Amino acid sequence: MDVMGDKATLFETGRFVQPSVEEPTRDEMGDMGEAADEVRLALAAQNGDTEATSVLGALLLRRGDLDGAEPHLRAATAAGDRAAANNLGVLLHQRGYADEAAGWWRIAAVAGSAAAAHALGRHHRERGDEPAAEYWLRQSAEQGHALGAYALADLLEHRGDAGAEHWMRAAAERGHREAAYRLARALDRRAPREDEAGADNAVEEIEQWYRQAAARGHRRAALHLGAILEKRGDLKEAGRWYLTSAKDGEPRAACALGFLLRDAGDTDSASVWWLRAAQDGDGNAANALGALHAERGETQTAERWYRAALDAGDDNGAYNLGLLCAEQGRTAQAEQWYRRAAYAGHREAANALAILLLQGGDTTGAEPWFSKAAEAGSVDAAFNLGILHAGRGEEPVALRWYERAAAAGHTEAALQVGMARLREGDEQEAERHLRCAAGGGSAEAAYRLAAVLDARRPPEPAHELGEIVHEKTECEEWYERAATQGHRRAQVRVGMLAAARGDVVEAARWYRAAAEAGSRNGAFNLGLLLAREGSEPEAAVWWTRAADAGHGRAALRLALVYARRGELAEGQKWADRAVALGPAEVAERAGRLRDALREELSA
Repeated sequence: MDVMGDKATLFETGRFVQPSVEEPTRDEMGDMGEAADEVRLALAAQNGDTEATSVLGALLLRRGDLDGAEPHLRAATAAGDRAAANNLGVLLHQRGYADEAAGWWRIAAVAGSAAAAHALGRHHRERGDEPAAEYWLRQSAEQGHALGAYALADLLEHRGDAGAEHWMRAAAERGHREAAYRLARALDRRAPREDEAGADNAVEEIEQWYRQAAARGHRRAALHLGAILEKRGDLKEAGRWYLTSAKDGEPRAACALGFLLRDAGDTDSASVWWLRAAQDGDGNAANALGALHAERGETQTAERWYRAALDAGDDNGAYNLGLLCAEQGRTAQAEQWYRRAAYAGHREAANALAILLLQGGDTTGAEPWFSKAAEAGSVDAAFNLGILHAGRGEEPVALRWYERAAAAGHTEAALQVGMARLREGDEQEAERHLRCAAGGGSAEAAYRLAAVLDARRPPEPAHELGEIVHEKTECEEWYERAATQGHRRAQVRVGMLAAARGDVVEAARWYRAAAEAGSRNGAFNLGLLLAREGSEPEAAVWWTRAADAGHGRAALRLALVYARRGELAEGQKWADRAVALGPAEVAERAGRLRDALREELSA
């Protein structure tokens, strides 16, 4: 503003504007503009402009100048301005005159003010008059007022009215962020499972409402949106929403962000966010910090964080304290913490407590905890109950628990069910469970499944060494899977199949792997293969290993080797060993050889 002389009056109000050397800032310019508007409105109000009087009163009300606003609002209200009546109600409500405020809101609402109808509905609800509250909130909502629609939805939802979702959706569509969040939560709770029809469409709509609320600064919506994106695999965007929510003070988002960073290998940044969340009372984050320090060997710090988790109401803290004490050999303290978590309903703690009691010989005390954990959904506890009953010879009861654990995906339980069905002769059910267990990584199940399939194969003609290798059957693939996992009998069987089709190198590889792992059959077969290839001295080494492990045929082979070499005493020793080890056929042949060697030695 250009100023002539030292002083100038502003709209002849007697106020003076001082010249300034510096340019005004943007905020100062805004203040100057608002001051100019206020002066303009004041002049219009003095000239009897009702609308200007009402707007001036609203401006002063927003600023907090209740004393200045009230006369303008009363004047405009007296002139019939419904917005002024509504704002006068707001002013009186702020002063503590709720009943008088309601009177002015009623006047404005009758005149068609949606905002006043909303305020009046809220007033009646606070006083417990729900019918009146619903009437006025519905008036507001039907006029398109977002706050009225949300308040009506909240009232109806509280009463369990099915119409609540309609008005919650209406408020959300008009940009009400809390309505968008609550609508998303309601849809989320009743969404179909992933394998059910319409699941994809439901998730899409849920995400849409979370995204709308999150974009408007709703921190819990940002947390849930991050969780949806993380589950989908969009980790980068999930991390951005977790970060947004965490910066707004949501501890669960800070915790989730920590796990995301840990999985990406950045444990240092993860610990920063876990610390922030834990300090805000998030027990899950405190447990994560405890686990991090436990992995580093900082047991005292780990214990401190586990205790913090427990103080935050997270029973996992007690369970983790039990694990920590058990690892340190502090059995009594471990039992104490397991009990605390188990009594609070922690199923894995109940299972751990039962195992601890069982290891101490308290079978009677262990069983109820196994049962409690299993009934609460612990798959490991169901399997352990199967072991407990099997140890007592209660096979039918054991099988029921194994079946329950197997149905929940427990690999070893599926193996036990498969073996039980094999004993019963139910090969079809046995195969089904063995496939489940083998697919879950059980080498023993893979071997037994291969054996079932192997028994069904028609006999194949013998193969000559060096013949072209045929395509592998399914049973061979399962044998190989078990063999690759270190199953010794499977390794021997894979070697035998390779030898049968003429692949000597492959056969030797698998026999050697089994033999080096302690398989006497593997050592014996490797010896046979080496002897056939002309390496009898090396074959004798492997037969010796097999015979020392109790393999009668290997002992007989050694007796024959030493007899051919003329080492009759050594041959007689191994023949004696073969007689003792058997089986009957081997013992008979070894006995004849032993007698012959004795005659030779005594001649």
